[in-house]
Amino acid sequence: MTSADLEKRPADVSRMFDRVSGHYDLTNDVLSVGVTPYWRYQTRREINPYPGQKVLDVACGTGTVSRILADHGSTVTGLDFSQGMINQAIERHGDHPNITFQQGDATELPFEDDTFDVTTVSFGIRNVQEPRKALAEMFRVTKPGGRILVCEFSHPTNGLVNWGYDTYMNVAMPSIVKLVSSDPEAYNYLFQSIQAWPEQKTFASWLREAGYQQVAYRNLTYGIVALHRGTKPATPTARQENQ
Repeated sequence: MTSADLEKRPADVSRMFDRVSGHYDLTNDVLSVGVTPYWRYQTRREINPYPGQKVLDVACGTGTVSRILADHGSTVTGLDFSQGMINQAIERHGDHPNITFQQGDATELPFEDDTFDVTTVSFGIRNVQEPRKALAEMFRVTKPGGRILVCEFSHPTNGLVNWGYDTYMNVAMPSIVKLVSSDPEAYNYLFQSIQAWPEQKTFASWLREAGYQQVAYRNLTYGIVALHRGTKPATPTARQENQ
């Protein structure tokens, strides 16, 4: 995958994440200037994990969020398109009794309808070639009355913060990547995918199109990241019954 390739062809995306899997968490922690744990904490707080809760962690990467939720009692299925990421997740967290990891496609989830209490994805939905199809699949496998939570990079709402963030992304970060990343070209793509990702209101509209209700979002770090949430209706809507 070249730095300019935002077509997100599944095979290319999978190979790219296979390449960076070994140093992925360390690189992200450095590039986020230590803010990543705060975003994970807010994700965990929003999900509110508890024993018996069934969670699907889509694009689970190395399993960091899966582990946090499992440590708080949830039964977690972590799924990622990259086998390299799944291998890292199994190596790090595979002995946890509350977690199962498997390779799979977010746009064709290998689960029955109405399986999970919560479906979540952290910093992965923008790397899916057909993100709206992935949202529809997450809706399908969520139980009636269940929830979705998406933590994803977004667009700063403050003009000064936006200027500083854009400067950091385009000037400082490429130099840092050359020092800490095993694959600078892959991170060039990741930077561009963040900049090309739709703003908060547009993504919220995609959740509504997928069928979710009570859709809302909360900005973190001035909108650099946004937490999006929605609820699957407890009873089918007329549109769902006609599908």
